[in-house]
Amino acid sequence: MNNVHIIEHPFIQERLHVLRSVKTNTAQFRAAVIECGELFSYEIARSYKTKTVTVKTPLEETASQVLKTHVTIVAILRAALGLVEGLCRYLPHARIGHMGLYRNEDTLKPVQYYCKLPSDMDEGYIILADPMLATGGSLVATLDELSEFTSMKSLSIATLIAAPEGIKKVGAKYPNVPIYTAAVDRTLNEKGYILPGLGDAGDRQYGTI
Repeated sequence: MNNVHIIEHPFIQERLHVLRSVKTNTAQFRAAVIECGELFSYEIARSYKTKTVTVKTPLEETASQVLKTHVTIVAILRAALGLVEGLCRYLPHARIGHMGLYRNEDTLKPVQYYCKLPSDMDEGYIILADPMLATGGSLVATLDELSEFTSMKSLSIATLIAAPEGIKKVGAKYPNVPIYTAAVDRTLNEKGYILPGLGDAGDRQYGTI
């Protein structure tokens, strides 16, 4: 799992506790997802390059640093929307792409129903957001789509929790794409849900359980 970066910061782990708990209500769950996105952005952007610009303070001009290139965040609908909201807290100028996928409950394979992405995907950093990496089918399908627009060299995955099966599937086809997660859980059940997991991230965010 050389491509996996587990974010062990106490702030992230405390919010993961909230997300896992069956006692957490919709508002609390949604708030924790957004906060995780905010904290994830800090970790993912550690390696982002900056450029020097001149800024005028109230007293004089000085050199300052800004991001060298733009950032695109791609959300896998609908569960990633809260995560994206958090990621944008420190990346307010990020462009947002959307990929609509749902999982066929019989085959467990992803079915695409929507795709809207910026045209110049290869000219900056990309964060692919999906709160749960379970079977890996949705993420691989999205990466396949993105590979038509970008070389993938500056792409990272942000996911709250991951299963070994999903990590293996993504790594087998895209070994150089880093995966940032708060936890690698034990396994998947027969329906493809992560164990111990946190339930369905989309349903718990939006009260559609």
